[in-house]
Amino acid sequence: MHEIKNRPILIVDDELANLKLLEKTLSYDGYTKIALIQDSRNVLAHYQSARPDLVLLDLNMPHLNGFSILEAFRALDDPLMPPVIVITAQDDRESLVKAFELGARDFITKPFDRLELLMRVRNLLEVYAAHRYQRKENKALEEVVHSRTVELRRTKLEIIRRLGKAAEYKDEETGNHILRMSRVSELIGRGSGCNSEGCELLLHASPMHDIGKIGIPDKILLKPGKLTPDEFEIMKTHAKIGAELLSGDSSEVLTTASIIALMHHEKWDGSGYPKGLKGDSIHPFARIVAAADVFDALMSDRPYKKAWTADESFKYLSDNSGSHFDPEVIRVFLSLRVEVLEIYAEYG
Repeated sequence: MHEIKNRPILIVDDELANLKLLEKTLSYDGYTKIALIQDSRNVLAHYQSARPDLVLLDLNMPHLNGFSILEAFRALDDPLMPPVIVITAQDDRESLVKAFELGARDFITKPFDRLELLMRVRNLLEVYAAHRYQRKENKALEEVVHSRTVELRRTKLEIIRRLGKAAEYKDEETGNHILRMSRVSELIGRGSGCNSEGCELLLHASPMHDIGKIGIPDKILLKPGKLTPDEFEIMKTHAKIGAELLSGDSSEVLTTASIIALMHHEKWDGSGYPKGLKGDSIHPFARIVAAADVFDALMSDRPYKKAWTADESFKYLSDNSGSHFDPEVIRVFLSLRVEVLEIYAEYG
């Protein structure tokens, strides 16, 4: 109760005698923070600076009447608007209904009963205090939930990144492959018009494109020479293996990663694997990853080849546009040559 008596109260009335009477009534009962406003034009500014917990408001005033002030309060769209008690000599039903429609929480007619006024003031201050406390608790809870959600997302994305890296840990020369490839994929996605959510999804889903290589025997995966036809058929199964490993989860990242894993070896002209998909039947993200993946393979030393130069690698993309690669993806890729090479300078 002591805390309630120290909460700020605003009294608005154009008659000084009424202001003094209300102030005396509340002060005598122990209320300590009472502001008086006689000119209704000053109400809004005071409210916004002092943030009272309760407003006692007259209706019949010059300049701005009580109804206009109620309308101004409502226009603020304050999520924690303090209660307003209308105290007026107007005892007609129309005024009462209009005041409640505009947001008043109580209506007292003059002359008022002192004890009745005090009980209503106390009750509304207690209710407002409860609302304020609940809002504070809700905000704290929202912050905790947000913090934990962010941490869970960070942990999940880190697990996803490590899953992608697991497919390449056997070959140290390709250790930064997923970092370069995923960032180039995001870059191309942005250049192709993907929104921020799509680019982020591409960044986090693309590192798992080769997760299926976990299921490929080392003697094939790390073979320094050209694969035999039978060995190549086994190597090709990594696309389906990866898609199966990543399927069955409702997560948008894993669902997208499963699609990319399955389709990133499909070719624009239909000569790819595992399904021989063609053109727009290949998911747009898989078309982007296909180009980023091949480009990085060309730029890197592998057991079966030496790294190509940047000029040679870009030329390969250009030469195979419309056959292996989506022509639009390659157009964007080539237009971002400087940015692509900046990624390689950072993660090379």
